[in-house]
Amino acid sequence: MADHGPADHGIAFKAAHGTGDDWGAAAKACLDGLGALPPGANLGLLYATDALADDLASILTFLRETTHIATWTGSVGVGIASGDREFYDQPAVAVLVATLPEDSFRLFGGVDDNEAVAKDTWQSDRQPVFAIAHGDPRNQHIGRIVADIAGDTGTYLVGGLTSSRQGFPQIAGRVTDGGLSGISFAPELPVATGLSQGCSPIGAAHVISEAIDGTILALDGSPALDVLQDEIGAELMRDPRQIDGDIHVAFLVAGSDTGDYLVRNILALDADNGSVTVNEPVADGQRILFCRRDEEAAREDLQRMVGAVKRRAGGSPKAAVYFSCVARGRHLFGPDSQELGLIRGELGDIPLVGFFGNGEICNDRLYGYTGVLALFH
Repeated sequence: MADHGPADHGIAFKAAHGTGDDWGAAAKACLDGLGALPPGANLGLLYATDALADDLASILTFLRETTHIATWTGSVGVGIASGDREFYDQPAVAVLVATLPEDSFRLFGGVDDNEAVAKDTWQSDRQPVFAIAHGDPRNQHIGRIVADIAGDTGTYLVGGLTSSRQGFPQIAGRVTDGGLSGISFAPELPVATGLSQGCSPIGAAHVISEAIDGTILALDGSPALDVLQDEIGAELMRDPRQIDGDIHVAFLVAGSDTGDYLVRNILALDADNGSVTVNEPVADGQRILFCRRDEEAAREDLQRMVGAVKRRAGGSPKAAVYFSCVARGRHLFGPDSQELGLIRGELGDIPLVGFFGNGEICNDRLYGYTGVLALFH
């Protein structure tokens, strides 16, 4: 989707992961896996499974003291990614360390509006065009914060919303939560990015002709529920439980030349007034699709996207970060780290870390059921 910066051959990356019975064992195993750091390593990305959410500050302190890398960013997830492995339901830590030009990156943290980033003097002087961002899904304004920061700073964001069954910590030099945090990169850092959808359209696009708040009453002048039934079939409609988690509403992104769309969950179907309620404010005139979670289409789109981003990165990327939806991974692609295996099959053995989030950040929008990739080259 985006390419930024000329190649800089002084850049180096290294990644590792570790598991254990507790945070200390997992962090130590990760450090052992890293081995000798790249000379001059000055940045670290840290992702941990939510089993370690309460221990993230201890992990951060341990890694900072043992690696002597001062600048760290990251978060926790129900699942995390490292190389071609996915980790769930156990204490696990994944780390990417980098040697980058001095003054080529800048942390931002605890942002619950865009002023702290937009008014930062480094942002004004260096004018970054790319950032890795982590958001708190509990913040009801997080989508607006993402859009405002991207729009006001001209920065292309990639990342995800923290997913956790415990706390929701992020790292921006220290442990924080509640808003948006991450790290911005100066324009000379070469990056290529892309997004892969996890749902495939069922039928044609429709125009919302009547809506209230998050409830779609009519599409193309007909009751919304009738339109949904026409597309998915009466048999599936007889048991609405089958729709839950499988059928979704996709909002078409205005002005997109790639057929981009934002997937949102269906919250309720009302046979009395023929409406469909979604977890998103809706308005008359918006264009939508009904879509279905589709493993085969998701696999094909992921391979297409990764291949395209790799080509734009010159064919030999140095490292990757990947942010996927908690509904993807083992739930869509199957067990044994198949989603990460597909990515590794396209990219080869390069350092890669990331996590499975409660929403994905790409450019200036929050997505769902997608995978977002950034390649450093």
